[in-house]
Amino acid sequence: MPSFDEVLKEAGEFGRFQKRVFFLLSQTGITFSSLFASVVFLGRAPDNFWCRIPGAAELSERCGWTLEEERNFTVVPLHMRNESFSGECERLDVTWDSSASCTSPLARYGNRSTGNLPLATCHDNWVYEQPHTSIISEYNLVCSSAWMLDLSQAILNLGFLTGAFALGYAADRYGRIPIYLLSCLGVGICGIIAAFAPNFIVFSIFRFLQGMFGKGTWMTCYVIVTEIVGSDQRIVGIVIQIFFTLGIIILPGIAYLIPSWQGIQLAISLPNFLFLLYYWVVPESPRWLLTRKKGEKALKIMRNIAKHNGKFLSPHYSEITISNEEVSNPSFLDLVRTPQMRRNTLILMYAWFTSALIYQGLVMRLGIIGGNLYLDFFISGAVELPAAFLIIVTIDRVGRRLPFAISNIVAGIACLITAFLPEDIAWLKTTVATLGRLSITIAFEVVYLVNSELYPTTLRNFGVSLCSSLCDLGGIIAPFLLFRLAAIWLELPLIIFSILAVVCGLLVLLLPETKGISLPETVEDVEQL
Repeated sequence: MPSFDEVLKEAGEFGRFQKRVFFLLSQTGITFSSLFASVVFLGRAPDNFWCRIPGAAELSERCGWTLEEERNFTVVPLHMRNESFSGECERLDVTWDSSASCTSPLARYGNRSTGNLPLATCHDNWVYEQPHTSIISEYNLVCSSAWMLDLSQAILNLGFLTGAFALGYAADRYGRIPIYLLSCLGVGICGIIAAFAPNFIVFSIFRFLQGMFGKGTWMTCYVIVTEIVGSDQRIVGIVIQIFFTLGIIILPGIAYLIPSWQGIQLAISLPNFLFLLYYWVVPESPRWLLTRKKGEKALKIMRNIAKHNGKFLSPHYSEITISNEEVSNPSFLDLVRTPQMRRNTLILMYAWFTSALIYQGLVMRLGIIGGNLYLDFFISGAVELPAAFLIIVTIDRVGRRLPFAISNIVAGIACLITAFLPEDIAWLKTTVATLGRLSITIAFEVVYLVNSELYPTTLRNFGVSLCSSLCDLGGIIAPFLLFRLAAIWLELPLIIFSILAVVCGLLVLLLPETKGISLPETVEDVEQL
């Protein structure tokens, strides 16, 4: 009986059929990356807001004030006498009634200096000039509640983490396509509900669920793509990352054109419903079917692939070799039971954690160093495009391991240099920081490919999902680590990033090289790499 790779070579390792499936599934990268980074625009800081004094709304209505006039009468006089007072988190500890004057409401306090009037901490009743532009103004995530914005991103990453375990397991047990389609449906529905959530708690719940299903779409489509092509064509695992980058590049354009956060949320959620049409054009992974003892179905799909590729399978291909390894429900113990699997798993888990922590940290750092948010975000996304092309040029010539290690080490060195460069050499600081962003992007993209190549078919989806769950753990920690350390010293997070990256670069040198090697079918194959 021929092996699956032998049948695939005759049917076409990357023919018209695989190219069509690749292009269709790659669109998932655009929607997933938009969800991944959407908090930057969903949580934009409001341009102008202040705490309203009790009774001010009624007085403003009686006097016919505009919002700007109300602010000029109630906040500006205090700010002029006390520059540390912004009116955002504190208010006058007074209550206005109908006796207040429309032309000089503070006149009732006589000759007392406005700087000496009693103040109170604001707990609610904030006024925003643009009330529905972000979740900050929608749910009052300001002042003492500002940390809840970081929490919303941590909750999304917690959803990614849950999806990696739950849906990664489900895809290995029930099939790639059913879980992919279920995940697309879940992302769309949860995204719509989150857009119209009446409060932050409901928003957070469905943000979590959207993250869980979003991870299911991305990881499953990635595994399908790598399983239907030949060993010499698995570079598509890197090319698919270009679509992730395209989502990063497109997102600021969407945010610029759509003024409300609900509109942005719907724009990144609704396209997932279109992916349900893939039910009729994208087949189940024949590799997975073989591991579930469904050789006839796998052969039928292979004949269909050959037909679309203009090839014809030999008549003696009446059955394909099925892995002799007994299929069981995968668990973490399967990934660490044997020496090579254990070493690979632990190193890959650390590599995922480091890549995600540094990548998200550098992205979010854009928000605390100033500048034009839309333009800076677009440029930071465009910087990632060369990463995929550099990998494509080098990975089949020098292998996976060396670019993986070098990119991590260069990212670490770039972060360290950036931290100590003076601000007055802005062009050099920006250039080195850009090199660090490019390098960690290369590392982030290579780990996807290497991870899928180092696990057997029976454990591939579960292994990729579990290891990549450390990516989500890094995403949960990143906002808190960045903002807390930056409060001590703005460049301190870069020092931590540099240490993590260099250590990762040294560790990945211990991984086996997978250039030109067929995907392992069993744990024994992995042990012999």
